[in-house]
Amino acid sequence: MDFLTTLQVLDSSLRQATPLLIACLAGLFSERAGIFDIGLEGKMLAAAFLSAAIAAVTGSVWLGLLAGIGASLLFSAIHGLASITFRGNQLISGVALNFLAAGITVVIAQAWFAEGGRTPQLMAGGRFEPIVLPGALTTSAEIAEAGPLMQLYSELISGHGLPVYAALLFVPLTWWVLFRTRFGLRLRAVGEAPEAVDTAGISVIGLRFAAVGICGVLCGIAGAYLATGLQAGFTKDMTAGRGYIALAALIFAKWRPWYALMACLLFGFLQAVAIRFQNIDLGVIEVPVQVMDALPYILTVIILAGFVGRAIPPRAGGQPYVKER
Repeated sequence: MDFLTTLQVLDSSLRQATPLLIACLAGLFSERAGIFDIGLEGKMLAAAFLSAAIAAVTGSVWLGLLAGIGASLLFSAIHGLASITFRGNQLISGVALNFLAAGITVVIAQAWFAEGGRTPQLMAGGRFEPIVLPGALTTSAEIAEAGPLMQLYSELISGHGLPVYAALLFVPLTWWVLFRTRFGLRLRAVGEAPEAVDTAGISVIGLRFAAVGICGVLCGIAGAYLATGLQAGFTKDMTAGRGYIALAALIFAKWRPWYALMACLLFGFLQAVAIRFQNIDLGVIEVPVQVMDALPYILTVIILAGFVGRAIPPRAGGQPYVKER
């Protein structure tokens, strides 16, 4: 594999990792506050559908993005009411949201567009277009004839949609918010010792709802990018387990933003390899396409089986808080 091909695989890896990374950071905020969120998948799916639907109707990707964030926030509100206000089981609430999103998106899409549960193909204006950075080459022929540094700049750094660059900025921003601000300190304290936070006169419920709200916004961006950036419309179950992979990456990263970036880039790389190299001939045997497609999910199972060492979640994670009187 030559240098340019390697850059193309890494370029695809970055795009594939973007929705995973944003969803992983969404789960990071929620779980640091003590709210486990298996519903990342459902929030992304709802956001993907509504963003694609609104973008198809209006021709504006920005209205689609706002609609996707709104859909995800609605699901977050349901999850917050069930797990925070009514102190229900957080895992069951998240699974219920996933089932709800999987069914309702297809039903509404069929009733709205009558295209078999899909939205119409998005045209220019309804998608996040690549951003060409200053001085970058744009054609394959020019990039192939350029030097290694220009190939790196034009192929890997330039030419991504805005959510890709935003996702990379979200990582240091998340680290700063969680570990360098008073809000972040309180948020992490709520996930570890909510009774201590309550004793200090700070609202545990308010902080947990704030974390769930941030999670909803980020999941909305992730789902919207999936339908209006990575692809050009909504299809049934298009998240394809990305929400669960994001959770696995979060465990792999041990609830830390920079490790989350590395974990999601790893998953994105495996997805990019599966897309680009369908049938790999190793000489003795030929690796079928089904094995390549399963690579990210195989790694997810390995991670969840505990092969990354001991990952200790927030102490109060998954436990509803009951204020002492």
